[in-house]
Amino acid sequence: MKPLSLLIEILIILGVTIKTIRAEKHNKRQKERNVTTQVSANEIKQYLPHILEQRTSSNVINKRENLLEKKKNQRKIRIKGIQNKDILRNKNHLQKQAEKNFTDEGDQLFKMGIKVLQQSKSQKQKEEAYLLFAKAADMGNLKAMEKMADALLFGNFGMQNITAAIQLYESLAKEGSCKAQNALGFLSSYGIGMEYDQAKALIYYTFGSAGGSIMSQMILGYRYLSGINVLQNCEVALSYYKKVADHIADTFEKSEGVPVEKVSLGQLHLIGRKGLDQDYHKALHYFLKAAKAGSANAMAFIGKMYLEGNAAAPQNNATAFKYFSMAASKGNAIGLHGLGLLYFYGKGVPVNYAEALKYFQKAAEKGWPDAQFQLGFMYYSGSGIWKDYKLAFKYFYLASQSGQPLAIYYLAEMYATGTGVVRSCRTAVELYKGVCELGHWAEKFLTAYFAYKDGDIDSSLVQYALLAEMGYEVAQSNSAFILESKKANILEKEKMYPMALLLWNRAAIQGNAFARVKIGDYHYYGYGTKKDYQTAATHYSIAADKYHNAQAMFNLAYMYEHGLGIAKDIHLARRLYDMAAQTSPDAYIPVFFALMKLETMHLLRDILFFNQFTMRWNWLKPDNTVGPHWDLFVIGLIVAGLILLLRNHRG
Repeated sequence: MKPLSLLIEILIILGVTIKTIRAEKHNKRQKERNVTTQVSANEIKQYLPHILEQRTSSNVINKRENLLEKKKNQRKIRIKGIQNKDILRNKNHLQKQAEKNFTDEGDQLFKMGIKVLQQSKSQKQKEEAYLLFAKAADMGNLKAMEKMADALLFGNFGMQNITAAIQLYESLAKEGSCKAQNALGFLSSYGIGMEYDQAKALIYYTFGSAGGSIMSQMILGYRYLSGINVLQNCEVALSYYKKVADHIADTFEKSEGVPVEKVSLGQLHLIGRKGLDQDYHKALHYFLKAAKAGSANAMAFIGKMYLEGNAAAPQNNATAFKYFSMAASKGNAIGLHGLGLLYFYGKGVPVNYAEALKYFQKAAEKGWPDAQFQLGFMYYSGSGIWKDYKLAFKYFYLASQSGQPLAIYYLAEMYATGTGVVRSCRTAVELYKGVCELGHWAEKFLTAYFAYKDGDIDSSLVQYALLAEMGYEVAQSNSAFILESKKANILEKEKMYPMALLLWNRAAIQGNAFARVKIGDYHYYGYGTKKDYQTAATHYSIAADKYHNAQAMFNLAYMYEHGLGIAKDIHLARRLYDMAAQTSPDAYIPVFFALMKLETMHLLRDILFFNQFTMRWNWLKPDNTVGPHWDLFVIGLIVAGLILLLRNHRG
């Protein structure tokens, strides 16, 4: 058993109120696991005696015990007739000092855990970080408890227990933890481990937002934008999204520098991607090797490393200038932009906006989005030049087309305030939303994917569902897909289709054509709702007309062919079948068989005068002779006939 898996298991066990039941659960789980561990249960218990018990009441048990002990000591003093107030004062002082030392130690352990987590390159190091969080949590550190509660909720390291997570979140919420309130709001909104209650979820989110929870603010922004259990209100959505976008933009501005373009081996080591650990020394080695061979990109990235500073390349503006200049002399956009940054911020050279403007313009002409943004910012803020909002908008827009986050943010600012453009709340909100979705929480897409790939469906679902609640359209589709597979265990089976339908609907509103088709399917078959052919046809029509979706065209053609929810129209059915085949090559074969069946039945009707001699030829009606799925039977006959023809042709 891995150290952290055992650690979290014991944390869960300690959360059970009856000690005998707790011990039985612990023994049962230990028998089910055959993996050895380097950390013994007794060692972990030493650091996690009462994490859950400490949080079960509104006051921390330790404080209550301290208070009882203090009263007991005072009673003894009175009984003995000791009146020396100095003794009592000294004892109180020592007690407070001990509590402070205890708290300080917990804070230090939490900070150590954060540092280890940030520098972790392996699963084992991450587990070590959480072991430190567990020790800090045992000492009453609230932030460490939040980390442990998250680990239990999302199933970090394969150990998920939502009941225990909720116990921690509820006790943390009582002490004002905005992160805990956000988590409880999320769980209430899905009915995961708690009663499904959207009104209660909204209350939790509101308290979480007031406490400073960025996630709660983003969720509320999405809810007011879409009118989810609140009156749709663009201005309120704007206020919430702006708060989050300001936070995201601030992090991007603080991490100024040259972003990654085409990923070389040096860049892989520099940023740590595609299975390679971040290694500045290796990155510098490969960059120097490539630069020696004449690579302008490598020169620019060496300049970037010295501009920002790291273990392999200590911060040195002069060296950065040297390599940026070498890259710029070869016309490299990254090198030109790097020189522009040095002159703009006065790093190693005097601030010179004219020089910065010159280099940014050259890099922007080569299509470098960060240089386009810098030009936009100079015109927007009037840094060394006259303010020109039209030019600012032009360059922000160009940079935004490449996904430059700060350019998108400033475009949102312009639309929100009507600066240089006609004010548009809706446009501003959509742009702010795009910036907000670049937050660090988007990393959960990766962990959710790997959890699903590893067969940890519940962990994957919880992570995707949280992102879905924050308004990520892809996460809404992924969550709905997992729910309709009915492989998850954290929701009751009968609730999965209705919840999946809700998520498909949210994704469809955000422009997902596949989700729109799925809503049609759910109404057609009666999944999570009543069968309603008319509503199904409406959704198929939207997907076909607005998104030119081939599947929707095919489904709609079938409904016109059989008159399901809409008036029967053979000619329109033929047209839609043809459109489906023209729209997608994948639809060609299904359309071929559908048209063969349609024409065959149409020919039979013409020959046998179905419409004129209904009673006489009633026995030839497919529904009466073959059954409700006669069309599949006919397609089978057609396929069989084609196979026979091919065999005879070969013979």
